[in-house]
Amino acid sequence: QVQVVESGGGLVEAGGSLRLSCTTSGLSFGNNAMAWFRQAAGKEREGVSCINWSGINTFYEDSVTGRFTISRDNAKNMLFLEMNNLKPEDTAMYYCAVSQEMYCSGSWRSRVAYWGQGTQVTVSS
Repeated sequence: QVQVVESGGGLVEAGGSLRLSCTTSGLSFGNNAMAWFRQAAGKEREGVSCINWSGINTFYEDSVTGRFTISRDNAKNMLFLEMNNLKPEDTAMYYCAVSQEMYCSGSWRSRVAYWGQGTQVTVSS
């Protein structure tokens, strides 16, 4: 059974930083692209960032480019999202996602095989 578990969320002031982590089990972690999504209250879930199976190629949603960094450690089956210069508009539930593909294709946002339960990030102004 595949399990995807996020951690690292919390309450932070604007301008602060958080590091989200995601650990998986029950799958060959190094065979899949991975992604972070977020969903703010009253809004649709949106793709934040994607990283291919090797960690070499990454993609970011425009609003987080330059502030967020996605990375992975295939030896430890872990995915990370370093978030700096956080803004109140970053407040959302953040989800770790296992892609159906090895690479972040143009449709990576709709190629999710497994979801985590989410971790809440709240940024105060």
